[in-house]
Amino acid sequence: MSLGNQFQGSTKTGGKSDRFAAFAHYFLAAIGFTIYADQVCPLLETLSPFLLFAPIALTYPLRVLLLVRLQKLPYERRIVQQFKLDIGLFISAGIGLVVTNLIAYDSLWHSNAKVLVGMAMLGLFVAVDLALTAERQLIQELVRKRYDLELGQHFVSFAQKFNMMAIAIIVSTALVLFLVVNKDLDWLLTEGIHKGADSARNSILLEVLVVMFVILAYSIRIILSYTKNLKIYLTHETQVLTAAAQGDLSVRVPIASQDEFGHMAQGTNAVIGHLQAYQQELLTTRDVSILALASLAETRDNETGAHILRTQRYVKVLAEHLSHHHDFVSELTSQTIELMYKSAPLHDVGKVGIPDSILLKPGKLTDAEFEVMKTHAQLGADALLVAEGQMGSNYFLCFAREIALTHHEKWDGSGYPRGLKGDEIPLSGRLMALADVYDALLSKRVYKPAFSHEKAKSIIIEGSGSHFDSRVVDAFIACEQVFIGIEQQFKDEEGAG
Repeated sequence: MSLGNQFQGSTKTGGKSDRFAAFAHYFLAAIGFTIYADQVCPLLETLSPFLLFAPIALTYPLRVLLLVRLQKLPYERRIVQQFKLDIGLFISAGIGLVVTNLIAYDSLWHSNAKVLVGMAMLGLFVAVDLALTAERQLIQELVRKRYDLELGQHFVSFAQKFNMMAIAIIVSTALVLFLVVNKDLDWLLTEGIHKGADSARNSILLEVLVVMFVILAYSIRIILSYTKNLKIYLTHETQVLTAAAQGDLSVRVPIASQDEFGHMAQGTNAVIGHLQAYQQELLTTRDVSILALASLAETRDNETGAHILRTQRYVKVLAEHLSHHHDFVSELTSQTIELMYKSAPLHDVGKVGIPDSILLKPGKLTDAEFEVMKTHAQLGADALLVAEGQMGSNYFLCFAREIALTHHEKWDGSGYPRGLKGDEIPLSGRLMALADVYDALLSKRVYKPAFSHEKAKSIIIEGSGSHFDSRVVDAFIACEQVFIGIEQQFKDEEGAG
């Protein structure tokens, strides 16, 4: 399962969307600082808008240059360093403006403090939002490259970061409102007293509303960014857990953050990895047990171990070809084909219940003996049904039981043990019927020589619509070169049969 598709797009940190977001932030922050300065300080109010706008605007080209170097850092350090870069540039812009005011206007300390407070506040808002944006883009890149971040023992949790940001927003809001109200009270005692009460009130309310709007806009933006990032982390985790619950243990959660979500992803991956290892061990044990049991059944017969290997591959070839047929496209999924392939070796497991006097008889069986021989299909199905009762029903045992029970059924209803007809015969049994007959025809017996492929082919074609499903025969004809290759690859040992 690929988790990268949903999050692909602009996948490189510092890409076009990141640069546009940064430019927009710096541009709006410069406007915001101009408004802020006009509202909190009489000295700053007298400065030209250009002088207030310029410090932040001039730092943006510097950011672009420094960001190129930042992209060369390890993934683990990029977001933190970008945050430090942005807030550092804003504070530097504030210091530059303070120095300019000291030299040009001999500004007082409280005016300089207001400059630094405003720059630090805007820098914090901008740095946090750009860091969150970069974090989303970094997640996309890590998913695309299938790269996991290295996690340290100590980290700042997502909740702690959110709490610190919430506190910073509250403190900044309170501080700026205090500065605005303080400046308005001074104005009210000096100039506002000469204006009417309504005019003074409206003027003060307008200033407060403008400042509140700027702070609220940034706060909402940051909260939405946090929410987007949180949704990505939870979506990754949910998708992987859902896939794992449905049996797909190949999926992994990308470790794309160094907080509790990264550790959660690491823990989830470890659990799924252990489950996958245990599953593989169980599957290997199952496959070995199947081959051992099937081989045991074959050793009591005149068949060889190669018969098992050939017939299960014939079944798989037929199933894969028919998976494109409109009648079987929904039934023959890749999982179903694999289950048929794995369970096919058990088709003759019921032969362990047939007496040696019949099973190993060198000559032709009597009618009574053949009736006993025919019971091996039901014996095998019954044995596998007992296994289902002990282990619980599963698709593998279901296919194994179907194949054991029905691989001697015939399309026209003349087969055994139940005389099933047409589509009453499970598809797995129909495929095994052709595979078993083809292999028997090509194998040497005491009562017959080994037939050539062409003769076996003609016999199977003759049985189309009577012994075999004609669609299965068509698939056999289409894949006959593959059948020949399998027979050559898994030949019986000299003297076998």
